[in-house]
Amino acid sequence: MEFQDVVRRRRMVRDYSEEPVDPAVIDTALANAVRAPSAGFSQGWAFLVLDTPDDVRRFWAAAADDLDHPDSWLAGMMKAPVVIVPCSSKAIYLERYAQEDKGWEDQDEARWPVPFWHMDAAMASLLILQTATDAGLGSAFIGIPPDKEPAVRREFGIPDDHDPVGVVTIGHRAEAERPSGSPRTRARRPLAELVHRGRWSG
Repeated sequence: MEFQDVVRRRRMVRDYSEEPVDPAVIDTALANAVRAPSAGFSQGWAFLVLDTPDDVRRFWAAAADDLDHPDSWLAGMMKAPVVIVPCSSKAIYLERYAQEDKGWEDQDEARWPVPFWHMDAAMASLLILQTATDAGLGSAFIGIPPDKEPAVRREFGIPDDHDPVGVVTIGHRAEAERPSGSPRTRARRPLAELVHRGRWSG
């Protein structure tokens, strides 16, 4: 698939079939993810991959309510055969920038204009989504509800120095799956409103 086709076709899929996903596609997605840019080449990311029915079920049991009576959104999402939890490590970035070649003498978080550890993990996540699209699969990026994060951490042993930045679901689209959610009710904002050349105006 041409790159522009990948960009155009990528969208959030919320209803999957139960058809298995080729493990080679997931391996490629992860290999692409770690090619994302990272500040200071810190590479402070990690990826929890859940690709067995038992592990996927364990994830939703920790992250959602009432799996036996799910609403339509959860019922569709739970069918995705692969769940990836990208995590970022602030500690790795703070330690990296205290090294001699970076010149900072401490690990003061206030030096950072924005949390690059989360940004870099998000860029890696986008590469996973794009790889899924390129392979003809559906995918989505969602968040873990804050009140559910402790349960997800406990269930899968996510260490304290790594923070989930979201969840990527991957699978084949359900036969009847159609675009849903906000893109159906909200128009894409025109480029002219979003791009400011030379000076911000208006």
